[in-house]
Amino acid sequence: MRGEKLIALQARGDALRGEISFEPCQGCHRIDASGRTSGSYPRLAGQHGTVLIKQMTDIRAGRRNNPKMEPFIGDHVVSPMEIADIAAYVSNLPIPKEIGQGPGTGIAHGKDLFAKDCATCHGERGEGKGEKFYPMVAAQHYRYLLREVKFIRDGDRRNSNPEMVKVIGQYSDEDLEAVADFMAQLVAPKK
Repeated sequence: MRGEKLIALQARGDALRGEISFEPCQGCHRIDASGRTSGSYPRLAGQHGTVLIKQMTDIRAGRRNNPKMEPFIGDHVVSPMEIADIAAYVSNLPIPKEIGQGPGTGIAHGKDLFAKDCATCHGERGEGKGEKFYPMVAAQHYRYLLREVKFIRDGDRRNSNPEMVKVIGQYSDEDLEAVADFMAQLVAPKK
């Protein structure tokens, strides 16, 4: 860790300032950071602050391709301190009950794949591990999860953990649909 990612991680984010800094983000991620059930925007509410910081700074540094976010997260728009503030605010928001669900047809297969390949890092309940930058995948929108795991498998999401890329590199589209379906069904842990 170095540069502005390290600065933001070491900063003591202020949720009150973060609420103000998050206002431009609400047009896409919504006022409660619930994202869109269509999966066009992820649920950010309740996500680990470290994960939020990593993703924002990776987009700024070009390690994660996200052209829609670049105008809102560029270094001319927000500072590393504001990134820490946004993460402090958003990570403490309640996780919404309305999550975009999948078809429900591949859940058993998805559960098997998740237990075998995903639970070690993302947790048995999909709770993630903030200290290792592993995101909470429980209660995330199905279509968002599906798009991102396809990006990871196909090498389009450049900031992915290399071990995850290796693991899901052999997954078929049906495997990805099943595991995304299962993860979207997981209940988010209580805060």
